[in-house]
Amino acid sequence: MFYRRLITFAAALALTLSASVAGLAVETSEKTSRVYEPVNLAILIQDDVTSQVSNEIAITRDFIRSLPSGSKVMVGYVTSGSLQVAQPFTTDLDGAARSLRIPRSSTAASPYNPYVGVVEALRKFDSNAKGRNAVLLISDGLDTSHGFDFTSAGNTIDLERAIKHANERNVAVFAFYAPTVGLTSHSRLAASYGQSSLNRLAKDTGGKAFFQGSTGFVSFDSHFKGLVRTLNEQSARIS
Repeated sequence: MFYRRLITFAAALALTLSASVAGLAVETSEKTSRVYEPVNLAILIQDDVTSQVSNEIAITRDFIRSLPSGSKVMVGYVTSGSLQVAQPFTTDLDGAARSLRIPRSSTAASPYNPYVGVVEALRKFDSNAKGRNAVLLISDGLDTSHGFDFTSAGNTIDLERAIKHANERNVAVFAFYAPTVGLTSHSRLAASYGQSSLNRLAKDTGGKAFFQGSTGFVSFDSHFKGLVRTLNEQSARIS
């Protein structure tokens, strides 16, 4: 009788633990699958990123469409030193997703740096809009507007301006590193400088930068999971 009760208790305990683990797995999955709270998000893509980024357009569209109702999205391309807006801020998430195009992946579209485009995009946020404000910058982060010098890495004039304007407008900047057809596609040093700048931009504005090593390119899948998780964790802290 004693052993039968012991076996029954052990079985019940195992079921309880199994259910708890399953529940935790579901909760973890939900935290990385969708954003909970509406967000005003500007997605900026540096137009001279390598052609591999074209393969990530579909998952970027899926992310936009997965945002909660009430979110507003803008899509823009940082190209030749300026910002080209493909879709102004809109609550039509499907329309914003469809406005994404394949990057040009050409040196003809290379800006001196992506941060001038970031500053332009920050000016387009509505100061009276409800919800959190964020920028997702897909870029190599390299600023060559004043030469290529290790003393200026992560500390350039336009990077400082972008950080200042983002903080003034309460906009967190998140970054996905992607090499361009220029220096960062073949120079580890250039890639390191660019990543350092992106990391500083994100850290100093309350966002986060995502990398997959200093060379090569894999996918944005894990980046978007990390972005969703971070946005949800920050929302939970605010509430």
